[in-house]
Amino acid sequence: MSNFDMLSAQWPLFAKLGKQAEQNVYRDPNVSLIKIRLFAEQLTEALFSLERLTPCNLDNQFDKLRELERKGVLDTEIATVLHTIRKIGNKAAHNNYGNTTEAMTMLRYAHYLSNWFMEVYGPLDFAATTFEDPKDIDKATADELTKLRVQVELAESEKKTFQEQLEKMASQPSSHSEQEIKTDRRARSKKFLHNATLDEKQTRIMFIDEQLRNAGWEADTENLDWRKGARPEKNKNKAIAEFPTAEGRADYAMFVGLQLVGIIEAKKYGKTVAGDLVQAKEYSKETQKSTEYTFEETANGYKAPFLYSSNGRPYLKQLAEQSGIWFWDARTPEKTSFALESWHSPDDLLQKLVVNEARAEKELKEEPYPEFANRAYQIEAVKAVERGLEENKRRMLLAMATGTGKTRLALSLMYRLLKTKRVRRILFLVDRRSLGIQVSDALKDTKIDNLSFSDIYDVKEAGDILPEQATKIQIATVQGMVRRLFFKDDVTEIPSVGTYDFIIVDEAHRGYTEDREMTDDELFYQNEKDYVSQYRRVIDYFDATVVGLTATPALHTIEIFGAPIYTYSYTDAVVDGYLVDHEPPIKFETHLSKYGIKFEADTDVDIWNDETKSIDKAHLDDELDFDIEQFNKKVITENFNKAVLEGLTGYIDPNEPGKTLIFAANDQHADLIVRLLKEAYAEEGTVVDDDAIEKITGYIRHPDKKIKCFKNEKYPNIVVTVDLLTTGIDVPEIENLVFMRRVRSRILYDQMLGRATRLCRKIEKEAFRIFDAVHLYDYLQNITDMKPVVSNPKQSIQEVLEKTLQAEDDEEFGFFKAELIAKLQRKKQRISKKDEDEIATLNKTTDLDMWIQSIKTMNKSELESQTENIHRVASWYTFKDPMVISAHEDTLIDISRGYGEGNVKPADYLNEFNKFIRDNINHIPALQVVVKRPKDLTYQDLREVQLRLKEKKFDETSLREAWRQEKKEYIAADIISFIRQAALGTTLVDHETRIKRAMQKVYGMESWNLKQLKWLQRIEKQLLETPVLAPTAKQYFDETEVWKRQGGYKFVLKQIGANVDNIVQVLNEELYAA
Repeated sequence: MSNFDMLSAQWPLFAKLGKQAEQNVYRDPNVSLIKIRLFAEQLTEALFSLERLTPCNLDNQFDKLRELERKGVLDTEIATVLHTIRKIGNKAAHNNYGNTTEAMTMLRYAHYLSNWFMEVYGPLDFAATTFEDPKDIDKATADELTKLRVQVELAESEKKTFQEQLEKMASQPSSHSEQEIKTDRRARSKKFLHNATLDEKQTRIMFIDEQLRNAGWEADTENLDWRKGARPEKNKNKAIAEFPTAEGRADYAMFVGLQLVGIIEAKKYGKTVAGDLVQAKEYSKETQKSTEYTFEETANGYKAPFLYSSNGRPYLKQLAEQSGIWFWDARTPEKTSFALESWHSPDDLLQKLVVNEARAEKELKEEPYPEFANRAYQIEAVKAVERGLEENKRRMLLAMATGTGKTRLALSLMYRLLKTKRVRRILFLVDRRSLGIQVSDALKDTKIDNLSFSDIYDVKEAGDILPEQATKIQIATVQGMVRRLFFKDDVTEIPSVGTYDFIIVDEAHRGYTEDREMTDDELFYQNEKDYVSQYRRVIDYFDATVVGLTATPALHTIEIFGAPIYTYSYTDAVVDGYLVDHEPPIKFETHLSKYGIKFEADTDVDIWNDETKSIDKAHLDDELDFDIEQFNKKVITENFNKAVLEGLTGYIDPNEPGKTLIFAANDQHADLIVRLLKEAYAEEGTVVDDDAIEKITGYIRHPDKKIKCFKNEKYPNIVVTVDLLTTGIDVPEIENLVFMRRVRSRILYDQMLGRATRLCRKIEKEAFRIFDAVHLYDYLQNITDMKPVVSNPKQSIQEVLEKTLQAEDDEEFGFFKAELIAKLQRKKQRISKKDEDEIATLNKTTDLDMWIQSIKTMNKSELESQTENIHRVASWYTFKDPMVISAHEDTLIDISRGYGEGNVKPADYLNEFNKFIRDNINHIPALQVVVKRPKDLTYQDLREVQLRLKEKKFDETSLREAWRQEKKEYIAADIISFIRQAALGTTLVDHETRIKRAMQKVYGMESWNLKQLKWLQRIEKQLLETPVLAPTAKQYFDETEVWKRQGGYKFVLKQIGANVDNIVQVLNEELYAA
């Protein structure tokens, strides 16, 4: 009899390998382990075939298992068993490794897998069998052992037979759809895991022992047993089974050398474990003194400070109390227990014993705040985190506006926590390498007592794998840490759960939305949900306090970290003078953006084929319409982009020091913008350096170097991006943001605006400008939460249906059903009316839309009955996300602010005036001169301003009267003063006072003779009449009518002398100095 007889009928190869492993478990454990490894590999091949999956580019067992996990074929528990066999089997195959105890454990694993496999892929009446230890047969002769060693691999005939069997099974027809079969398999797998009959001993042998060994402990339930003489030893880290206490025997006692540090209470697989810490507590309190070990008793009477309970099951948040490793630190009884994903290493526990939280928290109250982050709001944010630590919060969120110095705040927090030894080691987690480089640079540049942060504390950068003993800060990307934790084959390269005890997550809101293109790193994940899941798993993995930093908390951010413990908003920062405000957006309207793009029915259109990078032809049975939201995403319209960019050149000069960021829809669109913008400047005769306008996306070579150039060099100063520069990049010189693509996420939009909010005295930045070519500002005005229903647009309808039918509760069923309906609606939008009618007929419904809507009220069984109909819609052929090429002509028809005229109440009138001025600073060129360059103001400019204001019913007399009624004071200010007060907030000054003040500077320039004084008095009189000069003396005297009649500039020059140029320059500087 063999434990693998159950496989003989259907899977003879599996049965043979299992039997061979049994036969060798005593006489040659190495061969036994290799056979079990081969068993697992062949079972994996069978899974790919049965699930109709192709293991493309999956060259090893590790990658194949990960793919099966991704596809939902393997639950975490089954995947863990297969990975353990893989690891031990690799050691056996390459290092002649193996002992009977290990081989017996792996046999149990193989038997467990066999039961699962037959439950899921075998006959419906299959009944799981119980494992029995194989008998020790007679030792083989030397010749037999040699022969067995030669046969550790499959014979070619066996491989061929096995492949033929898989092909035959895959080709067999079924009365059920493929989707129905997969759904049934997932349900059977869950049923098996729920009913798994592992007792406590099997759980310890199969799962807990191996987990402890992976964390650096010696563990062997059967042999490392106190009753069998196992004892703690110096320089060894042991988890000894059956440790005696006055209360009974503890399942494991953890010793670092001779010191008792922990007690483990083990339970059988699947049993609730959260409440079983009570038993571990009792064992810890009832541990007796002994000469064989030492302990340090806590103030509350615990001999072992670190207490655990486990049933061997991997941690699952939705089954938190029934999974994971539950942990409680007896030294801090006010802290509650929580679940860990893995065991602490021996060094983790020693390091924990070093930290004195109470003493550190006392020192924090006395520690001064570093000068590099001593703004009031930064100090308050740090205080909030430190209070959270005192209150034992494990997750905290700081919401800080972009540009307010989140990195400096983080440095201040890290410095204080490390200096007072409140924490041992910090992980600074970022979501892209460029942000990691930025943090690393900040650590090198920030000085404390003339030493850089990096000089004081050892810092490991994003490329470093594991921290050293002296490392205090490790910078890592989410992607890199996921690979490090969950994709490493060598357990010695995986950080332990206690490697870091404090984590800072920069840009904590991240996770992609439909509006973002995925980078290569992000394509590592299936979708936003997968990204958030893995990102959350990283921070859940470590036994650490986690602080998230974000400017724009997203829903998933709140779910992970909770509500912000401190908020410093963009409005706060603008009011406090730490950030600049933006002017009202400048909107570009073209004919196509206003009326859309229409393709007539029964015509041929050009379609961009992204796979072949070529243009295909397609025939339209129906009309095809695109609105502005779809421009540059669903339809390529060069003429629209050209019209907008030609208008933009009148506002942005690439030769000026300020920088511009343009947001494109995708990489191809970014290339188009760069080309058209360069052509537009050339067309108008503006000489532009070729390096001044560039694309920086994830597809270029060395994007990090280009980002540094954008930040530190003169060129490029106009950059086109997609998503690479939307978050975390600090370039203070950015003063123009141009939106050439519509986004549907308020969070992403706010992040984009954050690129331009920083102060920059270098370019005298007072505000930044928004250029909106896609009606974005209006679209997002009332949007507060644009989280799409479809969380993963790249996931198929069939995959979502499978998840819906596998839902474990009503809430999960409702969530996935809503996503399924949304995906069906999206697919319907790409189906022609003719095809809609045909599908409706096949689905036995009068209307396809009504059928989709009916799914809302379906229960699970009703939905399952619609599987064939849903599959029909999903597989119906349509152009997959076509990019239609438009040749429609386009022209720029309007550049506007779009605000109203105000009303008759004095306060409202002044407010509407103020609003109008601010909205039109960049809309009316002459108004811009008044506000930003008054010394360049001419009489013609002033006249133009007065005419435009008059159109809106704003004039000097009305403004003076409204001011008097509202402010209870009368000031005879001129229109220029009102404009500047509205735009810049300067004090409203009486017209005559302002003129006389400026003239006093002129009178004091030198000792004028009588003739010169008379001419200066004439200039003063003229200014009182018309409060404007011109950029130069020549312009003023030649172009102003009163002076032109008297001979203009040359005549005045003779009367006053060469100082006439200085006089006009001084007046221009002094007239509007305040």
